[in-house]
Amino acid sequence: MFLSMDTVFDQCSVAILDSKGHVLSSHTETGKRQQTQQILPMIDAALSEAQLSLADIQALIFNRGPGAFSGIRINTAVVQALSVAHDIPCVGVSSLQAIAQRAYQQYGLTHVYSALDARMQQVYFGQYAITDDSQTDCVVMQPVLVGDSDSTEQLLDYDSQTALNLPIVGNGSILLKQRDGQTCHDDVWPDAVVIGQLGIAQFMTSGGTDAANALPKYLRNQAWKTLKEQGKA
Repeated sequence: MFLSMDTVFDQCSVAILDSKGHVLSSHTETGKRQQTQQILPMIDAALSEAQLSLADIQALIFNRGPGAFSGIRINTAVVQALSVAHDIPCVGVSSLQAIAQRAYQQYGLTHVYSALDARMQQVYFGQYAITDDSQTDCVVMQPVLVGDSDSTEQLLDYDSQTALNLPIVGNGSILLKQRDGQTCHDDVWPDAVVIGQLGIAQFMTSGGTDAANALPKYLRNQAWKTLKEQGKA
């Protein structure tokens, strides 16, 4: 059994899934103001609903970003604490991959650009395409290297244009300059179920990590500093 959580997408979302990615319990509360108060009671409620305890959990799956700094910090801290206390491995999932995965589930898209509003006139950006994972029932969107970059995730300025005429998904899609005929789906919004399904596929392939290596991914350097401290005021 796997426990999955997300506080990055302006929500508090918790899910428990079996090894095939089937949902045993799933709850999402929208908004980000009460995430620190919501997350632990929601985990307790999900375990109770699934009639499980943390001793039954094979891995803790979390949204490791990129995205809102406070949201990343909350679910990373919770996962690390539970991992240490109960000796459970962790699996971090990319927020951009989760957006692409949800686009596949929602619209049947198999090759997309994923874009998440990063504020400060930029979007978090990646390219994803479908692959089959024979070890689970989940068909997985996998990252594709973007251009000459050696990274699958990057920051793009607002009004940038993509190299290919692929669909753009996520709330950052409408902030980029579309090519003629290029489609955008800004309503794609993953939850802990999607995070969990991706995490299970990753765990089955490469296993998990300990709490010390369950690290967030911010992309933006010095993301924790104020605009003034970053010299952008």
